[in-house]
Amino acid sequence: MAFCFPAVSSVSSYNLNVPGKFSKTGKPNLIVRGSLSNNCEKQSVALDKDTVLKSNLVKQLKHPMGHPSVIEDIHVEHVRKLKAFKHMIGKIGEDSFEGLVIIDAVQRLGIDYHFQNEIQQILRRQYVISTSDSFQHHHCLQEISLRFRLLRQEGFNVPCDVFNRFTNEDGKFNQRVKEDINGLLDLYEASQLCVEGEDVLDEARQFSSKLLNDSLTNLDDYQAEIVRNTLLYPYHRTLARFVAKNFFLRYFQGENRWINVFQDLAKMDFSLVQSLHQSEIVQISKWWKDLALAKKLKFARDQPLKWYIWSMVCFTDANMSWQRIELTKPICFIYIIDDIFDVYGTLDELTIFTEIVKRWDHEAINQLPDYMKICFQILDNVTNEISYKVYKEQGFNPVHSLRKVWSSLCNAFLVEAKWFADGSMPKAEEYLKNGIISSGIHVVLVHVFFLLGQNVTKETVQLIDNNPGIISSTATILRLWDDLGSAEDENQGGKDGSYVYYYMREHQVFDLKAAEKHTMDKISDAWMCLNKECVSSNPFSSSFIRVSLNLARMVPLIYSYDNNQRLLSLEKFIKSFLFENEEPTQGVY
Repeated sequence: MAFCFPAVSSVSSYNLNVPGKFSKTGKPNLIVRGSLSNNCEKQSVALDKDTVLKSNLVKQLKHPMGHPSVIEDIHVEHVRKLKAFKHMIGKIGEDSFEGLVIIDAVQRLGIDYHFQNEIQQILRRQYVISTSDSFQHHHCLQEISLRFRLLRQEGFNVPCDVFNRFTNEDGKFNQRVKEDINGLLDLYEASQLCVEGEDVLDEARQFSSKLLNDSLTNLDDYQAEIVRNTLLYPYHRTLARFVAKNFFLRYFQGENRWINVFQDLAKMDFSLVQSLHQSEIVQISKWWKDLALAKKLKFARDQPLKWYIWSMVCFTDANMSWQRIELTKPICFIYIIDDIFDVYGTLDELTIFTEIVKRWDHEAINQLPDYMKICFQILDNVTNEISYKVYKEQGFNPVHSLRKVWSSLCNAFLVEAKWFADGSMPKAEEYLKNGIISSGIHVVLVHVFFLLGQNVTKETVQLIDNNPGIISSTATILRLWDDLGSAEDENQGGKDGSYVYYYMREHQVFDLKAAEKHTMDKISDAWMCLNKECVSSNPFSSSFIRVSLNLARMVPLIYSYDNNQRLLSLEKFIKSFLFENEEPTQGVY
């Protein structure tokens, strides 16, 4: 990677004040008096129709590997296979093309966190190859496309003109590659990393997708399934573990000498990681139960599993267990506060609540109804506890930034509440600018930034506080995907508009399909901006960039409702990855 991670001690000059307000027990220390307002009791509704996300699904969890001695044996064997495969990667990486294939393999199965040093060594060699004079005469479409994608997605700023050798004077791709199905597949994958102004990659996407679609009738069932999966789920825009089965379809039929060792390692890693995630879900469920918010706030969503999925997607490294658990807590409050603003609070209450959060004013909470007092007090406790854990682990106190980002979120929610209350019709872009904040992505990524503890300086803290491009691009993708949804989010009674609606009103567009196409084009533009952030020189760590990408990849799973208001893709992902004790070759990813 082009990014380096300074030691934590290098930022010791930044905000080293020990957080002052923490519960001595590490748990919320509030005493709740009174009851919910009548208004809230009347408006309590069942918010969750996605049965796979019900918290009682957690009751199914049990340790999949039995006695601790068995677990220890698996760990020992896992370490042995890791060591053997690392040695094998080093040897295979000396081969130009097979080195690329093996990197693609470990990334597609989500086990690349074990091999970051080996991957970087191979990619540095590949980058040298891509800039050599002899490479200019290389014309293997598959190898050039795969190398381009792997280098660019890991932060190497490789130019797109490597594809000019496959185009004619008009910038169109030569038809002589139309029979190269593997080359077209990798060309389509590479085109997903396009940034604004890269016409050759835009042409590559259109050219490859058309030829691949046209080829389906001439392929056998096995080949056709690979093509369809690639077109539906290009790697760069998809969660790796969601489509890992597709990888096995494409590569495990080959003659690669490392496949058997790799397959055994992938199976073992899956079992260990699945067990770890199940343990974390139990911890989160216990935290949520002990918090008793579902009882204190009758309207609160009871969805600890859904909140945890976001954290699991953010921190894919199995070693980041405490980060996943801590991140789930603010994600929970994004949903709860969203419901308060969108459905339950009156405008006067919401205005006072926003002002109190802005000042983080404990003395003023008596102005609030009981349910808002409870929410603020527990949010305060959670924010302090996370700040203290970050301080202990990383050596700096993020409480100021965390409070500031909660204030920004509430202010954006309040803007939307005022629009709805007075019947305002904001322009589409005005709505989107505010919606980028109200998406909650800024809250998530500010917490991620401090939980990672990488590249934290006064300059990066100031940048992260002000919603930089890598955050706003991800948030734009979420906001627009959400607004494209045909169903109201989980049957809520609140209505806070949508980009599609305001765009149609503003531009007098009467064709819904045309408005949806415009919105999809905006999502593609946001992806190009995000791609640019990933390859541009910026002060954020590669880990933080990876989290931003994974959040964008998660969005279609969270917001693609079917006609019955169910998230079938998300259900499939959760059931297969967390609750089915099968092997990766059978599609558990």
